[in-house]
Amino acid sequence: MIKFGFKIKTRDGMVIDNLTVIARDRADAERKIAQIYHYCDVLVCQELQQTMKDGFNLESAINLIDKESDLEAPAKKE
Repeated sequence: MIKFGFKIKTRDGMVIDNLTVIARDRADAERKIAQIYHYCDVLVCQELQQTMKDGFNLESAINLIDKESDLEAPAKKE
């Protein structure tokens, strides 16, 4: 799935910027926008880059979840 950013002009003439839609391709994204904003004009459509933090992998995600569960666990009495 790809994230698309839109700037549109509604049928009333109002310009709406920063609309974001996730879709398979540009045509699917424009179809979704047209379902929400009937008779709108697409002024700008651009594919947005989805960035992830460098060095992120499955092992670091598991370690992060493990750390959070340790914080949530009640302290054991000895």
